[in-house]
Parts: sequence; structure tokens; C-alpha cells
Amino acid sequence: MQHIFKKGQNPDEPTLLLLHGTGGTEDDLLPLAELVSQQSSVLSVRGNVSENGMPRFFRRLAEGVFDEEDLIYRTKELHEFLDDASKKYDFDRRNIVALGYSNGANIAGSLLFHYEDSLKGAILHHPMVPRRGIELPSLNHIPVFIGAGKNDPICPAMESEELTSLLSNAGANVTLHWENYGHQLTRSEVDMAAVWYQRHFK
Repeated sequence: MQHIFKKGQNPDEPTLLLLHGTGGTEDDLLPLAELVSQQSSVLSVRGNVSENGMPRFFRRLAEGVFDEEDLIYRTKELHEFLDDASKKYDFDRRNIVALGYSNGANIAGSLLFHYEDSLKGAILHHPMVPRRGIELPSLNHIPVFIGAGKNDPICPAMESEELTSLLSNAGANVTLHWENYGHQLTRSEVDMAAVWYQRHFK
């Protein structure tokens, strides 16, 4: 997978896995990593799927309707990529915190839904429920930050609440933060995620 890796100053800090939104690139979220944890290593990945020339992490059938078969395949692909990247760049595979926005948040959520111990934690900006009707692995005490919009036209408030409930029922420690700027990722939301990160990983 096309990516950027930047080695951090503190090897004990979690590696930040950056996952962009639809049409983004591996450069998009680098400024967010600086705001969240300046000393962490950063692995920023570009989605392998193209939708009308726009990079994504998995296919969709329509707005808000995921191609479930492709989602499962691409989640496995990303999971295996993290295994390989941790060996290549010599970082702790068990100490990765995902930071994703929109489509990137959805694939990060899918990692939590499908693979136990895939992530040490996750910052999910405007995610949706990746899959329904499956049993989640144990997410015992894994911290998850969900940034959501009460008036998000792409990801309704009920979707954010359902995802919070599903993750919490699997044992995750979920913080749900509300904004009122639709699907937009705001500086105030990023700042709250940074405060949350400091509380859980410092």
C-alpha cells in the first residue's frame, strides 16, 4: 500500500496510523498527527481503491452503502500491511493508534470489528458502523474517540450512537464528542482528540 513512514523521537509512544477520507492522500492528515502526538512515529496510508479517481479504502455501492465483501477484503489487506510495516520499520505492532477521518475512520473501525488486538486505540472522526450482525472480538478497555456531527448529513447522529454502543458492548472505552459542523472536521474536534490522546496514552 502506498504510504509515508516518519520515525518519531520516542519509540515508546504509539505509532499513529493515519487514514484519510474519500479523495484524500497519505499527506492529508500529517498536520493532525503533529497536533495529537509530536513524538510518535507516523504511518500514513493511501487507500487502494479508486472511485472516479478518488482514493478510498474500500468500495461502496452508494452513499452510505458499503460493499461488505470488499470491506472485509480491504480490512484484511490493511491488517496484513500493518504486520509487514511493523517489521520493515521496526515499530511495535501491538502499539498502534489509528487516526482516521470519514472513509479512513470506517476502515479503522472495521479493524476493531474484525481483528482482536489490531489497534491499541483509535481516533475516529465521523465514522459509520462498518458492519452489522456480527460478533465483535474482545475490545477490553481499548480507548476509542469518536468525533461526530449532530447535523452530519453523511453520518447521522443515530449512526454515531449505534457505533458507540457496539464498541462499548465489546468492552471498548468509548468517548463520543459532538460538534455542529456537519461532516466537516474542525480544529476544535481535533483539539479534543488530542486532549483525549494525552489522557489515555501519556
